[in-house]
Amino acid sequence: MIARHWRGWTKPADADAYEHLLREHVLPGLRTIAGYRGGYVLRSNGAEETEFVVINLFESLEAVIAFAGKDYATPVFEPEAKRLLSRIETVAHHYEVKVGP
Repeated sequence: MIARHWRGWTKPADADAYEHLLREHVLPGLRTIAGYRGGYVLRSNGAEETEFVVINLFESLEAVIAFAGKDYATPVFEPEAKRLLSRIETVAHHYEVKVGP
């Protein structure tokens, strides 16, 4: 299994809207991809910005590529996400999952 890890930040005023976008649109869309095995959205509210850590699980690197394309280390964004995010991590990181629930 492969864990895809990525971080992005919003202004505090945009954090709820971004979380809603992830929960109601992005994650349900990912569930339609063969080999997608679920994900987590982590949120840390700060005074100046809110950090989101998104971890998606895929059964293989091929499933990651089906989602992200050949250049799979490049983050994938919905157009609305680009409006809500104030800054982004420019690379998605991938890890082989060795221990899980």
